[in-house]
Amino acid sequence: PRIRTIYIWYNGSMKIEWKKEIKDTENISNSEIVHILLKNRGVKDEKSFLHPPHPSLLTFTDFKLKAEFAKAVELLGEIRERKQMIVVYTDYDADGITGGTIVWETLNLLGFHVMPYVPHRKHEGYGFSIKGIDNVIKEFNPALIISVDHGISARKQIAYADSRGVKIIVTDHHLKPEDPPDKTYATFHIPELSGSGVGYLFAKEIFEYFKKNNSVGTGRDLSLHNNFKSDYLTLASIGTIADLVPLVGPSRSIVYYGLAAFAKVKRTGIRHIIKQAGIEEKIITPYEIGFVIAPRINAVGRLEHAIDALRLLCTTSDEKAKALASRIGSTNKKRQDLVVVAVKEAVEQVEKKLAGNKKLPPLLILCNPDWNEGIIGLIASKITEKYNRPAIAMTKSDGYWKGSARSFNDFHITDFLRTESEMLHGVGGHKLAAGFSVEEKKKDLLIKKLETKAKKILKEKNLERIISADLCIPLSKVHMSLAKDMEVLAPFGMGNPYPKFVSMVTVLEIKLFGKKYEHVKLLVKDSKTYSFPLEMIAFHKAEEYKIIEKGQTLQVVYELDINRWNGRESLRGKIITIQLRNI
Repeated sequence: PRIRTIYIWYNGSMKIEWKKEIKDTENISNSEIVHILLKNRGVKDEKSFLHPPHPSLLTFTDFKLKAEFAKAVELLGEIRERKQMIVVYTDYDADGITGGTIVWETLNLLGFHVMPYVPHRKHEGYGFSIKGIDNVIKEFNPALIISVDHGISARKQIAYADSRGVKIIVTDHHLKPEDPPDKTYATFHIPELSGSGVGYLFAKEIFEYFKKNNSVGTGRDLSLHNNFKSDYLTLASIGTIADLVPLVGPSRSIVYYGLAAFAKVKRTGIRHIIKQAGIEEKIITPYEIGFVIAPRINAVGRLEHAIDALRLLCTTSDEKAKALASRIGSTNKKRQDLVVVAVKEAVEQVEKKLAGNKKLPPLLILCNPDWNEGIIGLIASKITEKYNRPAIAMTKSDGYWKGSARSFNDFHITDFLRTESEMLHGVGGHKLAAGFSVEEKKKDLLIKKLETKAKKILKEKNLERIISADLCIPLSKVHMSLAKDMEVLAPFGMGNPYPKFVSMVTVLEIKLFGKKYEHVKLLVKDSKTYSFPLEMIAFHKAEEYKIIEKGQTLQVVYELDINRWNGRESLRGKIITIQLRNI
């Protein structure tokens, strides 16, 4: 059965540009191409996009939270004067850990009695829980708990904390439910930012408030000032990229300056993560964060207790940081191995659904009581990527079935799950990802309801993978200067994708590479006019592209990549998809 449809589309503005302004693409300039790329991304203010304002200039006034902040600092002033305890209760993923590090360290340097708390994924679950709140009260007896990267859906749990005499300040970015908590002392909900981004802004505003009121020691004043210009931006950029937050507006500012700050980062924990991962010689980009740094931080929360990740980011001991980074690297390797096995099992479940040439359902729900709950989100992601449809992976834990869901295209997975919220123990997330728990006795009925509802909502056209290309261009216009001129659009990521081009090319050479010869390398030239040969690579496509022959003409969708190594630069294309054409 057909389960994968790939096609290229040009958005409306692109069609107009191509037909009217770019009829002769042979003479198009680099600056014209960059202008098209900006227009395709909906950029109206090119100046602020290309040179974003520094995140240190952000205030809560920008998000209409000035009144909430006034309440928060009044309470914080009273707590500091009384020398009462504060607990920073953070999420266990990379976004929560980095944001929690910023908030805890800022309050600590400001002289508050403050402790961090990271819930254990298996024993307490995501965000606030009755068990977690009881543990915090028993261990620390705080006057105030500050959430980082969670809390906006924890109405019942926050009411419980309030009944125990503990005030709650929520900082979060997740989708707000129809019945948000009504017992918080103050709420800082900013969906435009990541959890670490909200944490960065919250901590920065607190620092500036107490600095203005002469309540910060001179040495600590300078230390915090420097942190908000450098180390805290690296932390917030890790969280922002890890949580797939669109890199537009203030989130673009955080990542833009955060990536630059990596070049001079002093935080020993970050330096040892980079060293352990073997990327000391690389310029840190969203790729290194999203695929190397953040997965290591996430791995601890997935398989163990994420407090070790927070300790790594907070420690000033080089020896301790080295040991923790090594341990976290080992945990990440274990996580990778578990995912390989679990995804294979999940694929087998999908193939059983396809037995007898049946049509694959629009929503894939896969269950295995033996899967580690820390990796079910990764399983769902892999299945979504492979089969082009939303997926939910579920496993059994403490009498409940816990699920992690991933979306596809524009399908809002959290809204979809909340239509059955009366059956769920808890549900939270955003458009692309969600998590929930369900009682074992309700699991089968829930699955049936979700599958039935998905069949009514999701049609074949909703399950086509759309590759959005920016411009059809002859290969003769593709060169190093274009790739470098496009770098002004960086950082690339969610909301600001890598530019994609379409070119007609003729194959000059074909090579396979990799440990198992699973990757393809092509040397190509323009199919009609003279051009310098360009190397193009396709990862994990050896089987799919084995029909390509030397001399064939292809329509290629690709991204440009400057490969920098040992002081040298070379231009190559990273193949997204290929369509064969007759010579």
